[in-house]
Amino acid sequence: MDSKKIQKVIAESGYCSRRKAEELVKESKVRVNNRTAKTGERVREEDEITIEGKKINSRKRLIYILLNKPKGYSCTRKKIRGERNVFDLINLDEHLFIAGRLDKDSHGLLLLTNDGNFAYRIMHPSFESEKEYLVKVRKDITKEEELEMKKGVDIGEKEKVSVKEIKRIENKRYNLILCSGKRRQIRRMFERFNSTVDDLQRIRIDKYNLGRLKKGEWIFIKK
Repeated sequence: MDSKKIQKVIAESGYCSRRKAEELVKESKVRVNNRTAKTGERVREEDEITIEGKKINSRKRLIYILLNKPKGYSCTRKKIRGERNVFDLINLDEHLFIAGRLDKDSHGLLLLTNDGNFAYRIMHPSFESEKEYLVKVRKDITKEEELEMKKGVDIGEKEKVSVKEIKRIENKRYNLILCSGKRRQIRRMFERFNSTVDDLQRIRIDKYNLGRLKKGEWIFIKK
């Protein structure tokens, strides 16, 4: 087997995302053949990799899931009393993580996987993976404000964000495309122009579409 960067092997094992794997290596929590791993080092299949004493499995069945998240479900693994999360909808023992979260009040398409490299390509801004949304607001914004959204909007906390595309579908309804996203970005952008988002649905991530998947339902897909 050809050698691979250690963070890529960890991500392929399903232990965590590639970004998280890089952090673990930097924190000296990863060992290769019983020595502390170095950032960016290459490993082979026969090498033994452990993370905080736990050996990772370099050969793992990779899983890819499309889920139609309903409103009221959080995108977290934490069990919070009285709160539902998206993993309650999936009866699998696999350790999955979400490639692109949605806030609790939003609904629509989620991608879940144990393939850290796939999740990294979907989430990292450098790959410019498109995320498409349908948005209903209480008050329309002007054409000038639409242009400002494309150029960049200051949403506070030293964050300036933009959308790739914005199109008014009908009265108080918009279609938006983002290539990266900050926490509650769309809601905060409309708030910047004194408009409130009443409904936010994600219908596409990259080439994966929500289609006719009903709320709360999920399916396996091929990468």
